Amino acid sequence: MTKKIILFFAIICLSIAIAAGAAMYWMASFIKTPAAQISKPVNFTVSSGQHLSSIAQNLEAQELISNPSAFKLYARLKKAATRIKAGEYEMNTGMSPETILNLLTSGKNKLYRFTVPEGLDMEEIAILAQESGLCSRQQFLSLCNDLEFINQCEVPGMTLEGYLFPETYFFSKETGCKTLIKKMISTFKKTFNDKWKARAKQIGLSVHEVVILASIIEKETGNAKERAMISSVFHNRLKRHMRLESDPTVIYGVSDYHGRIRYKHLRRVTPYNTYQIDGLPAGPIANPGAQSLKAALYPARTDFLYFVSKNDTTHKFSTNLKDHNKAVKKYQLSQ
Repeated sequence: MTKKIILFFAIICLSIAIAAGAAMYWMASFIKTPAAQISKPVNFTVSSGQHLSSIAQNLEAQELISNPSAFKLYARLKKAATRIKAGEYEMNTGMSPETILNLLTSGKNKLYRFTVPEGLDMEEIAILAQESGLCSRQQFLSLCNDLEFINQCEVPGMTLEGYLFPETYFFSKETGCKTLIKKMISTFKKTFNDKWKARAKQIGLSVHEVVILASIIEKETGNAKERAMISSVFHNRLKRHMRLESDPTVIYGVSDYHGRIRYKHLRRVTPYNTYQIDGLPAGPIANPGAQSLKAALYPARTDFLYFVSKNDTTHKFSTNLKDHNKAVKKYQLSQ
C-alpha cells in the first residue's frame, strides 16, 4: 500500500514537472517569437494609468503579440507590469514580445523634431508648438505670460520673450508644455555662459538688456555677416543717448501691422517703439540665437550711427545723417 502511495505521488510530481517544463518551454518560445512573419511599422501608444490588460489587448489588436494572456503573465513574472511607461513607441510586427516589453519599460518614446528658427517671437513659436502636436498655442502663450511660472524659470522679465532659445529639439508627445518651455530656457542659460555674463557686466549691461539688444539685432539682420556691424550702430547710438529708431521695435505688439510700416506706426507711443522712447525697449521683441547674443556682447568697432537696407539682405552704413539720407534716397526711394 505504501509503495502504491509513493508511486502515485511520484507520478503526480513527474506530471507537474513535465507540465511546468512544457509551460516554460512554451513561454520561452512565445517571448522570442514575433507575432507576424512580415514586419511592418506600428506606432503604439500607452496612455497614462492604462492597465496591463488593456495594453496587452491593444498589442494584439495591432498584431504585435499573438496571446494577450501570455504577455500579461510574462510581464508579471518579470515584475514589469507596473514599470510600463506611458508614451508613444515606434515598434514593428517583427518584434518579439520580449523586445516589446523591454521597450515599454524603457520609456524610449517616439521623438518628434521641434525646430525653432532664430528671431521668432512667442506667438510664432506657440503656433509651431501647436502644429507639432506638442502643446496648444493657448497653453504655450499662457505659460509664457504666467508670472509665477516665469519666476520658477528664473527669467528676469514680465514674459518669457527672448529666452525661448532657437534650436532643434526632440520631444515625445508626453513631454508636456511646461517641460518643452523649460528645456528651451535651460538651453538659453547653457548658451549664455559665465564668460558672456562677465562680458555683459564689462560693457555695462545686464543679461536681460543684452537679450533685448540681441533680439533687435536678430530682427534687423538679413545677412549674418553684418550682425556685429548692426550691433555697433546700436551701441554707438546708446552711448550718444540717441534713440535706436529700429523698425522691428515699432512692429512688436502692434495688431494693425500688415507688412508695411506707416507713419501712424512710427508716431504711436508704446513701450517698444524706439522711435518714441529713449534707450532699449521694455523687453525683447523676439528670441535671438547665439550669434545675435554674441554680436550684442561683442559689437564691431565702428563710428556708424545709421544703416539702411539695400534690398539685397545687406545694408548701407553711414556715420552721419547727411550720408544716411543719401543712402535712403538711393536704396529706398530710387532717386
